[in-house]
Amino acid sequence: MVITAVTDPNDLAVLNAVKSGWQNLPPNWKGSDPCGSDWEGINCTNTRVTALVLAGMGVATDDIGDIPSLSMLQYLDLSNNKGIKAILPSSIQNLKNITTLILVGCSFRGPIPDSIGSLKQLVFLGLNNNSFIGPIPPSIGNLTKLSWLDLSDNQLSGPIPISNDTASGLDNLVNAKHFHLANNQLSGPIPPKLFSVNMSLIHFIVNNNQLSGRIPASIGTVQTLEVVRLDSNSLMKVVPQNITSLKTVSELYLSNNQLTGPVPDLSGMNSLSYVDMSNNSFDKSDIPTWFTLPSLTTLLMEMTQLQGEIPSDVFQPQLEKLVLSNNLLNGTLDVGNNYKSDLIVDLTNNSITNFTQNFGYNLSLNLDNNPICKAGSTERYCATGKPNPPTGLPSNTCPPARCGSNKVLSPNCKCTSPYTGTIYFFSYSFSNLDNTTYYATLHDALISAFRFNQLPVDSISISNATLDENNYLQYRLHIFPSNEDYFTRSAVSSIGTVINRQNFSIPYYGPLFFLDDSYLSTGKKSSNHGIVIGVAVGGFVILFLIVSAITYAIYQKRKATKAKQNSPFASWGANASDAGSVPQLKGTRWCTFEELKRCTNNFSEENMIGSGGYGQVYKGTLDTGHVVAIKRAQQGSLQGAQEFKTEIELLSRIHHKNVVSLVGFCYEHGEQMLVYEYISNGTLKDNLTGKAGMKLNWMKRLKVALDSAKDESKGYVSTQVKGTLGYMDPEYYMTQQLTEKSDVYSFGIVLLELLTSRSPIHKGKYIVREVKEAIDKSGDPNGIYTILDPSLGSFQTLGGLTKFVNLAMSCVQDSGSDRPRMGDVVREIESIIDLAVLSLDVESSLTFTSQNREKVGDLYHPYVDSVSDASSWSMPFETELRR
Repeated sequence: MVITAVTDPNDLAVLNAVKSGWQNLPPNWKGSDPCGSDWEGINCTNTRVTALVLAGMGVATDDIGDIPSLSMLQYLDLSNNKGIKAILPSSIQNLKNITTLILVGCSFRGPIPDSIGSLKQLVFLGLNNNSFIGPIPPSIGNLTKLSWLDLSDNQLSGPIPISNDTASGLDNLVNAKHFHLANNQLSGPIPPKLFSVNMSLIHFIVNNNQLSGRIPASIGTVQTLEVVRLDSNSLMKVVPQNITSLKTVSELYLSNNQLTGPVPDLSGMNSLSYVDMSNNSFDKSDIPTWFTLPSLTTLLMEMTQLQGEIPSDVFQPQLEKLVLSNNLLNGTLDVGNNYKSDLIVDLTNNSITNFTQNFGYNLSLNLDNNPICKAGSTERYCATGKPNPPTGLPSNTCPPARCGSNKVLSPNCKCTSPYTGTIYFFSYSFSNLDNTTYYATLHDALISAFRFNQLPVDSISISNATLDENNYLQYRLHIFPSNEDYFTRSAVSSIGTVINRQNFSIPYYGPLFFLDDSYLSTGKKSSNHGIVIGVAVGGFVILFLIVSAITYAIYQKRKATKAKQNSPFASWGANASDAGSVPQLKGTRWCTFEELKRCTNNFSEENMIGSGGYGQVYKGTLDTGHVVAIKRAQQGSLQGAQEFKTEIELLSRIHHKNVVSLVGFCYEHGEQMLVYEYISNGTLKDNLTGKAGMKLNWMKRLKVALDSAKDESKGYVSTQVKGTLGYMDPEYYMTQQLTEKSDVYSFGIVLLELLTSRSPIHKGKYIVREVKEAIDKSGDPNGIYTILDPSLGSFQTLGGLTKFVNLAMSCVQDSGSDRPRMGDVVREIESIIDLAVLSLDVESSLTFTSQNREKVGDLYHPYVDSVSDASSWSMPFETELRR
C-alpha cells in the first residue's frame, strides 16, 4: 500500500533542499512528510507550509536557498542564528503571503533587495542586528500594511527615502507605528515630507546615525508619537517650536547633536517622563519653567549653557534623576523637601557656592568641581558614588542546593538548564535602575506573554540592568523550563519569537529586541531498552570508574610534582614570607586557586564582568575584603611559565595614576590568572560615550593623551602582542617583530579613539581607514569632522584640532620609519594643548585647571576585553602591559 504524503510536493522539495544545504537543523527532520511528521519549526495549514520558525536553534548556512519558493509561507523567523551568513536574495519577492519576517540577530550581509517592496501582506519586518549595507530600499514604502519596521543596528547608509514621481518612500507608510532605524550610517537631512498628519507613528528612533540639517517642523504634525530618539547625530539649528504640540510624547532624546538657539520650551507636553538634550550648543538660559512638569522622572541637560540658580520646585517627588553638570549654574542650591530619597542629582562642574540643606538632606547629590567643594572638602556631596542595581528579580529564597552541569537553581528552587540572553530596550520612561518596581513590571509582562502563548516556562529571572554605549537599556534574562530539565528546540524558538515579535505591551518600557546565548538541548529521556542495558552493565562500569579514578589520581599527582619542579615559581612558595628566589613584588601577592574560586562563586556567570580573546574577567572579594577584578586566561591563551613570571615582575613594579594596580596572581592547576584592583568609574570608552556618568571634553582628552604619551616615552609600556586586534602594528604581520614604533602605532589608534569615540574596529570597519577616507574626501585634515565625536561640539571651536589629526595620522603610518618617536609625540601634544588653551576664554581656562584630574586616572581597564567589538575598550598599551 502506498501512503500519499500530506505535504505539498513543492514545499517538500524546498525543505529537502534546505535540509541538504543547512547545518544544525532539528534532528527530527526525517522522512518525506514534514507536515504529517511534525518537523520541528514547521507549521502547516492543510498541505502547505505556512510558518517556518527556527529562531535560536543554531542553524547555519551561507545561502537561504529556495525558502522564497514556499509560496504560502506567512511567518518566517530565523532570528538569533549567527551562523546564517547569507545575502537576502531578490527572490524574496515570491513570498507573496508573508505577514511576519523576523531575521533579528543573524549575520545577513549585503544590501536589502529592492524586491522586498513586493511583500504587500507584510505587517512586521525585523531585520535589525545584522550586517546589511547600502541604502534603505525606497520600495519599502509600498508595504502599506506594515506596522513594524526595524532596520536598526546594521551598516545602512544614504538618506532616508521619501517618495517622488518615480519611486515610493517611507512617507507612504501611513499605517506604520514603528520606525526603528538607529545605529546605522544614514546621512543627509531628515526629510520634512517624511511626516504628515495622516501617520500613525508612535516610535521614531534614528539615534546614532550621521543625519544632519534641521529637525523638520513637520514632525509636530504626527500627533500619535510617543518616543522620539534623534540623539547622537549632527542635527543643527533651532529646535522647531511646534514640537510642543506632541502631547503624547513620553520620551524625547535630542542629546549629542549641534542644536543651537534657545532651549526648547516643552511646556504643555504633560506626558513627558524622560528628556535628554545634553551636549548641544543652546543659547545661555535660566532654568526653564517646564523643568517642573509633574510627569518628569528623568531630566538630562548636561552641557547646555544653563545659568543662574535652580528653583527648589524643580525637585519634584516623581523625579528620579537630574543631570545638569557642565553648565553655568551658580548661587545657592535649595532642593526643598519634596524629593524622593532615591533621587540622583549631578551638578558637577558648575559655580554653585552654597547649599541650603547642607547637613539635612537624603538624596544622592554630586557637587564636585563647584566652588562649594573647595580643595580638601570632606562633604559627602563633593564625591558621591552611584547606586548599585539589584542582582536580579525575583530574589532566590531557596535553601542551598548543588545543581549538576549546565543547570541553575531557578526562582522556584528547581535545578534546570535555563535559556539565556540579553533583552534590549530602545527607550524607557525611567532612570532609577535600582527600583524593583520596574523589574517586577517587566517580569510580570514576560511571564504573562509566555503563559498566554502556552509556552513551557516555569519561571524567569531578570538581572544586571545597564545602559550600553547606544543608551539602550539591557537586562540579562534567564528563562527556566517547566516539567523538564531542558527546553526542546521548538520551545526555544517559540520563546524567542514571542519576545522579538513583541505582540504585548510593557508599562514603562518602549520597543525591544532579544539576542540569545546559544542553547543546546542535551537532556533526553532514556528508553526502556536503555534502562535494561544500564542495569546489566552498571556494576562493571562502577568498578571500571573506581579503578580509573585511582589510576588518574596517581597520574595527576606525579604530573603536578613534575610541573612544580619545572615551574619557575617552584621556589616562590605560596606565601610572601618564602624568600628563595621570590622577586620583590611590591604590593602583589600569590593567590591560591581555591581562594579565587571561592571569591568569584566558582567563577559564576553572575560574577563575570568582561570577556574577550584572552579569556574571562570576574569581579570578586578576596579574603582580605579587597574588591578585585580577576582576569582568567582560557586554554589557548596561556603563556609560557617564564614569560608569565616575567610579566608579573614587570607589572608589580608599575605604580601610576593612569594604571590599574596588580594586586596578585595565581599559577596553579594549569591556570594563569592576574588579579587587579577593581575600578568602577568606567573605561576610556565609557568616559568618551558618557556611559560612566561623565564625558571628556576636548581639554580633558588632550590631558589624557599627554599623560599617556609621557608614560609610554618613559618605558611604562610593553610591546607584547596579546589579543589587541585593531591596535596592532601592520608591520608585525610581515616581520613578526615589534619595535618602539609599534607602540607609536598603537598610541596613534588611541588618539583616533579620543577624536571619534569609536572603537578601533566596529562592525568590521577599521578606524584608520575611516579617518583616511574622511580626510581624503574633503582634501583637508578638518574633514574628520564628519566622524568627529559629536559631543565635542563644533570642530571650529577645538583649538589644535588640525595638528592633533596630523599627529594621529603620522603615528599610524604603514611604515614604522615614517612614524615619529614618542618623545616627539609628547612635545607635539604639549604644543597642541597650548593652542587649545589659547582658544578658550579666561573662565574656561580656569575651569579646566581646577577640575579633579584624578578622575582621568581611572579610565584604563586592562582586565576588561571588549564585549562588543574585536578590539579592547582599554588603552592598548595598558592592555599589552597586563596581557
